Amino acid sequence: MSELPASPRFDRAALKAFAGLRWRHLKAVLAWAAILAPMAAAVGSLCALFLWSLDLATRTRLVHPCLLFGLPLAGLLVGLAYRWKGGAAEGGNNLIVEQIHQPGGGVPLRMAPFVLVATVVTHLFGGSAGREGTAVQIGGSLAGAFGRLFRLDAAGVRVLLMAGIAAGFGAVFGTPVAGAVFALEVLTLGQVRYEALIPCLFAALVGDWACRAWGVHHAPYAVRTVVAELDPLLLAKVAAAGVAFGLTGLLFAEAQHRLGALFKRLIPYAPLRPVVGGLMVIALVYALGTRAYLGLGVFSNNPADPTIAGFFEAGRIDHWSWLLKIVFTVVTLSSGFKGGEVTPLFFIGAALGNALSWALGAPTDLFAALGFVAVFAGAANTPLACTIMGVELFGGGQTAYLAVACFTAYLCSGHSGIYLAQRLGVAKVRGGEVPAGRPLREVRERRST
Repeated sequence: MSELPASPRFDRAALKAFAGLRWRHLKAVLAWAAILAPMAAAVGSLCALFLWSLDLATRTRLVHPCLLFGLPLAGLLVGLAYRWKGGAAEGGNNLIVEQIHQPGGGVPLRMAPFVLVATVVTHLFGGSAGREGTAVQIGGSLAGAFGRLFRLDAAGVRVLLMAGIAAGFGAVFGTPVAGAVFALEVLTLGQVRYEALIPCLFAALVGDWACRAWGVHHAPYAVRTVVAELDPLLLAKVAAAGVAFGLTGLLFAEAQHRLGALFKRLIPYAPLRPVVGGLMVIALVYALGTRAYLGLGVFSNNPADPTIAGFFEAGRIDHWSWLLKIVFTVVTLSSGFKGGEVTPLFFIGAALGNALSWALGAPTDLFAALGFVAVFAGAANTPLACTIMGVELFGGGQTAYLAVACFTAYLCSGHSGIYLAQRLGVAKVRGGEVPAGRPLREVRERRST
């Protein structure tokens, strides 16, 4: 009869090493939570203040339309403030992305109050801008301050800056999962950075909770069309629309960069650029006979004005609002006014989706929702984050259509984008001389030479 195998010997050294490793992990998690929680809560609270101020500024402008005539002077004052005291804060979102890739001078704390006040001023006087850029800069500047306070090394600061982006984005739009993925995806085109996965998710959730705790509510957008099973014909229409969404994102980004370069060449003194931009916005208002494309475009006192929510209505087809909003926003931002690109891109995308639904014979609310996220996906090169944002905003019933629209838009928007500090990780198409690892700014310069 064979002998039974001897029982494994109890290895106290191995158990001690295992327990020690787990204890070190736990201490690292607790240490990071102690840094991330107050940082994200502060970011969420500042975003709540920002959203409240933005709403007040918008309502004040709608009640007092004459404020539009103060836009050039407001632009001059903002430009002078940044020139005299802004310092590196002028770099905005691109500065934060650059500091994550190559930590150096850091992100100044002054960026948060500067961009908050400047964005509210832009909206108070009628500039067409968004709010994502402000939220991201609030998150990045506070994260940089916490990094200096806790004397983190370069790797720690990199993680904290990514978490700050996630907290700001998640709080300002009420989409924490999309905010976390956006912070991981926006840095490098075609790649997702996973080293800050848990910190970004934690910060985005805390930032969103903190913002909501102050009583801030986000505008709801309803997609009532329900498609029980994947429809091949509808899927083909979505893919075709995705091409249009991607090209529109490319148009927006390139128009902003080119007009911005033209402003810099023709007007070397930076504070004068928003003066000219403000005059151009006023001229556009009177040339087109409408104020519908000022501000965010989320709501209006005039029921006839196009709004983001209005593009979801089946009986209301708008053919050209997407293009007009591009013109107003590009003039505003490229001349030096502060704000973000994303909410205008939501407007542009929803408007284009509305128009395409008529051309393709597709559900209006579904295509408005697809355009809402897909134009942003193409312009920011963040298809995963935008797909998740669509799920968080509109529900999971249309996930496949959201993914097809966002991925197609990303593929068709080229090696350009609204954030020129993004690095090129993986080229969208094979062939051609596209240097990997370089900022999109350099990729565009190589293409133009």
